[in-house]
Amino acid sequence: MNSGIAALLVRRGEELFKARPKQVVFTTDPSADALLNDLDRHPHAFVLACVMDRQIKAERAWLIPYRISQALGGFSFQLLRTLSLDDFRRLLTKPQALHRFPEEMSRNCHSAIELISTAYDGNAAQMWGDSPSSAEVVIRFLRFRGVGPKIATMAANILARDFKIPFADYYSLDISADVHIRRVFWRLGLISEKAAPEEAVYAARALHPTFPGLMDFPAWEIGRGWCRPKDPRCVDCYMRVVCPTSQAAGAAG
Repeated sequence: MNSGIAALLVRRGEELFKARPKQVVFTTDPSADALLNDLDRHPHAFVLACVMDRQIKAERAWLIPYRISQALGGFSFQLLRTLSLDDFRRLLTKPQALHRFPEEMSRNCHSAIELISTAYDGNAAQMWGDSPSSAEVVIRFLRFRGVGPKIATMAANILARDFKIPFADYYSLDISADVHIRRVFWRLGLISEKAAPEEAVYAARALHPTFPGLMDFPAWEIGRGWCRPKDPRCVDCYMRVVCPTSQAAGAAG
């Protein structure tokens, strides 16, 4: 049964991975999305958005680089390098806080600019421009202050899946086991109900070891769209044919 579940999730993941590139929708603001998608001129915008994506809704976090660019009148790396920690504090707090934890994020932003400047000659695209191994990409994101395995893996997955950045391999592109993915994996019978994120990560590795992250977005979209905490819309979900929870609900009904 688990092999059938994995096959459906992987099939959807492969569709996304092989699809022609298009602008990625990160927020509800087309101008913000345009900045985040501009990996040629503003690759640091994508990196900073990843750094900001903690403990608030993703759509709000990914707006922050654009909000900063509006306040500064631009978002060139040369301009960002001139900013002090106090400058970042001001940008993230006035006229209103851009993040739930503006002090912490100010430090993360300032530190990220310093790291991009010293380690990548001011060009964040060097983080992924040399066809690195998937593990190397994850490691490079982990070196940013405040970034843990979940965000580092998410960033690497987006680069490979959505931006079609070539990596030498995909072994280390794990799922980012957020609450939606863990709920879907639990209802599919892949992990226990109270599973820690690590259990979901290793379940995905066991099911598809060459590229476990292929199951990341399919599981996330199922969790956000149909497999809700209450009143799941199983009838609309393509996993219903192999989902034990859906089948049990149907038998009970």
